[in-house]
Amino acid sequence: MAHKSKKEKAEEALHRGPLRITDTTLRDAHQSLWATRMRTDDILRIVDVIDAVGYYSLECWGGATFDVCLRFLRENPWERLRLIKSKAKNTPLQMLLRGQNIVGYRNYADDVVDRFVALACENGIDIFRIFDALNDTRNLEAAIKAVKKYGGHAQGTLSYTLSPVHTIDKYVQYAKEQAELGIDSLCIKDMAGILSPIGAERLVKALVEQVRIPVQLHCHATSGMATATYVDGVRAGAGAIDCAISPMAGSSAQPPVETLAHIFSETNYAPKLDMDALQKVARYFNELAPKRRLKSAPTSPIDPGILVHQIPGGMISNFRSQLAQQHALDRLPEVLDEVSRVRKDLGYPPLVTPTSQIVGTQAVMNILSGERYKIVPQEVQNYVRGLYGRSPVPIDSKMIKKILGKEKPITHRPADTIEPMLRTATEGIEGELIEQEEDILSYCILPEPALEYFKWRRLPPEERPEIPADAEIRKMREESAGDKAASARVQAAPGTPELLSRHDFEGLNGLLEKAKGLKLNELSIRKGAFNLSLRASGVSVDAGEGISEEEPRPAAETKPETPARPGPEAYSHTIDAPLVGTFYASPGQGKPAFAKVGDKVKAGDTVCIVEAMKLFNEIKAPEAARIVAFLVESGGGVQKGQPLVAYEPA
Repeated sequence: MAHKSKKEKAEEALHRGPLRITDTTLRDAHQSLWATRMRTDDILRIVDVIDAVGYYSLECWGGATFDVCLRFLRENPWERLRLIKSKAKNTPLQMLLRGQNIVGYRNYADDVVDRFVALACENGIDIFRIFDALNDTRNLEAAIKAVKKYGGHAQGTLSYTLSPVHTIDKYVQYAKEQAELGIDSLCIKDMAGILSPIGAERLVKALVEQVRIPVQLHCHATSGMATATYVDGVRAGAGAIDCAISPMAGSSAQPPVETLAHIFSETNYAPKLDMDALQKVARYFNELAPKRRLKSAPTSPIDPGILVHQIPGGMISNFRSQLAQQHALDRLPEVLDEVSRVRKDLGYPPLVTPTSQIVGTQAVMNILSGERYKIVPQEVQNYVRGLYGRSPVPIDSKMIKKILGKEKPITHRPADTIEPMLRTATEGIEGELIEQEEDILSYCILPEPALEYFKWRRLPPEERPEIPADAEIRKMREESAGDKAASARVQAAPGTPELLSRHDFEGLNGLLEKAKGLKLNELSIRKGAFNLSLRASGVSVDAGEGISEEEPRPAAETKPETPARPGPEAYSHTIDAPLVGTFYASPGQGKPAFAKVGDKVKAGDTVCIVEAMKLFNEIKAPEAARIVAFLVESGGGVQKGQPLVAYEPA
């Protein structure tokens, strides 16, 4: 008998035989429950055991993992893939590919899609689950073509949602369009957990009968229906399901593999899994969970509200985290109600990346600003322009005018007018920051996070700033420790500076030890943002920047200090940040600033942007003005209400 390729095995797996299970623990499960904070080292310590379970595939890449590796973990996502592949030698690796969005949040040029898929295949991906948030088949063409070209398994996807227009006939139509593009299998992607058992039975049966292509079910457990949905869906003809190991299952992740394996063990398509290996994997993630779970993780295993607002699993954890950053977590119920209204306004898009961020962020803006559509993020404008694809229902003309003014939306495939990007992708950035071809792809797709990572990577290890994800966990633990310490702390007299406890000094990374013996002429310690500053002859110690040692300089060579920049209080007119985020003076990728000091702008002109919740929010001039000063460095973090730009009325 001829040896069968992994692709042939993958295709056969969905046609017949035992139920096949895709494990989502290494991608969607921790994206849904831990805001994607699992590290590569966490994965490598257990992936060989996972590989021995006998899964159909391991979903380990794509989705938010790419962004989070760069932005929060300071890891190379390509290196993560290579390392996983080196240890998982038996199980096909799978990724989630956002069609023309790839692993980003907008459409990219066809040359970027093609080269990204080529490198993904080269580095270890066997199965590509390709989806479009709007189920616009035009946005799947380039990705499916590239996967077939480079020998991967192309799995098409139906982004499942509930609305007046999302009927079984509509989904069958989408599936037939994808089948014509040559997909090898089809996934029903129930990202919010709203596919009912009866709905699954009817939809799977219709797809099997009318499209005749292998069907896989992907459901989140948020509403509590997923396990029953899997049972009825498999009985109707689905050949594969997505599950996660029990400590990483349930709530907004997928159902537990152990439970589903037992349920189906009493059928003639019982999955063949190594239960001893599953127990080892479960013990590992039980121990890891306290180290990686964020404070904003959901506490209730069931959220029936998902059946109304339809926020998907991956967005649930991020949504809570982002609202907490905006100091607005208490307004979550208002925001969820507003999500439903915004979704209707925008033509009932399924809520999956990037449309979940687009709709969710607009809902947040509407609530925080106190006026609906007073602030409209750039991505929302692009969505209404048609740059993400066709909305399931045409957007009302009044809403289009409100957001775009006199501009008309496009009607062609969005990528048709995107110029090739690879030839000029790295213009404007330092050449030594790019180490290999994969860096060019990372920069094309996620320019700001990639550039921050490249700069961090170039620094000597001892000079690298704290990893953002570590800062999140540290802050969470400090807050927890602070709450406990507060009850035992002796109250100081009014006006007495608060003393630092032993706990406070334990996080100084040995700075005090290194400072021993110095003849200090200055010592300052601030507890708030915890900034230690020691000054001595020729030595500077700063808890935020590490230690630098220099040769002592003669007094005559000492240069006067640069006068401090005037604070915001020095200006009578400022443009303030509408929300917590990152300030940028330009759109990035070497493009010029929106406005410069001395420029005259009209009311409504964009002067800068604040990136928040993965979207760029244009900050506009409130009136005709002359720009006097920028009060924040480009790339710096800002708080809600913080002055960004000083101006004079023109």
